[in-house]
Amino acid sequence: MGMMETSPTTIAPLLIRNVATTIFIFADKSLVTLAQKYKLLEHIRYLLVTSFLFFLRLLPSLFPSLNPSDQDHNNNNFHQYHPLKPPKSENYLPSSSFGDSGIARALTQLLSIVNDIPVSSRKYEIVRSLAEKLIDDNHKENFEALREVNLGVLSAAFSRTLSQLEAAMMEIGRDGGENGGSRTGPVNDRLNRVLKAVRAVRDRSWARFGRGGEGLDRSAEKLAAELLWLGQKLATCGCGEEAVWRWASASNMAWLALSAEARLQGSLVKVSAFLFKQAKELGLEETEEGQREQERQTMMKMMMSWLPLLCRASNGSDAPVLSVRERAELERTLEEMIERLEHEEEQEEVLSLWLHHFTYSPSSDWPNLHASYARWCTASRKLLILK
Repeated sequence: MGMMETSPTTIAPLLIRNVATTIFIFADKSLVTLAQKYKLLEHIRYLLVTSFLFFLRLLPSLFPSLNPSDQDHNNNNFHQYHPLKPPKSENYLPSSSFGDSGIARALTQLLSIVNDIPVSSRKYEIVRSLAEKLIDDNHKENFEALREVNLGVLSAAFSRTLSQLEAAMMEIGRDGGENGGSRTGPVNDRLNRVLKAVRAVRDRSWARFGRGGEGLDRSAEKLAAELLWLGQKLATCGCGEEAVWRWASASNMAWLALSAEARLQGSLVKVSAFLFKQAKELGLEETEEGQREQERQTMMKMMMSWLPLLCRASNGSDAPVLSVRERAELERTLEEMIERLEHEEEQEEVLSLWLHHFTYSPSSDWPNLHASYARWCTASRKLLILK
């Protein structure tokens, strides 16, 4: 299907519908709390939502440019006579900013497709295997230009997947808040169905306009698994610090992870465990003070962002996320990272955060950082005596 042509007569109705839908959804959220308290407002809210949905369905008849069947018919006239020839405007070769080479464009395209297709597709493993073979073959050549292709394309793919995962988690949290924050009952059941239909109209509209809608149907758990795979490939290619830095900076996603479903939390714990081990290796051989300070700040951000998730999600939904050996190894990693924080105040900040989430997590007694906490208390006591 060709893309809908953008013209003033096409863009204006789309903008009207998108803006009106977005404003209505946000305005509706402000009525939820009041509707829970007053039965009359709940019925009024249902009437308003139903009327608005009717308005959205009426728009295509008022603006024929919004009718997808007419657009598709016009766009597909060429294909009626040339069904096997793609439109000249379509270009399946993605641009790559890592050198104008076919190998860079091929790897960029493969990693983009891995993000796009569902893991249930029989083509998923084929495309992912092709990407993995291409990465490994580039690495084995031990040639600087191919190394730069691997690092540049993998870094961009990790960043893109991280953004898609955060967007998916925000959408899941938004839907959960809207559905979970309402009172049960026949009126609310109808409201939830109507609001879901309104959001679907909004998402389809933005998608046809060439914006938004991307990633909303993707599996967050799938994206988390792909992040782990991309992080492992970056580490193999000698650029694990790139994945560590981006993961340490994802503080908003770490906060969203605390209320995520157990299976998704487990996937995020696996990513965190791997990147914590990579973070421990950072700066061990650095001699410049500026580089050591940068690595120390990254370790600090890693622990402040992701320690709460480790405390709250280590058990998993039906089995432990990490084995006994993996959990013991990660505890040692965390202890070493805390010891490398040179300032007493930073150690206190990390250990206070750990103690809070460790204490108030009802289902987990890991990670056990009691030894690090005791060492910090001893050091703090000595500093007070020496003053």
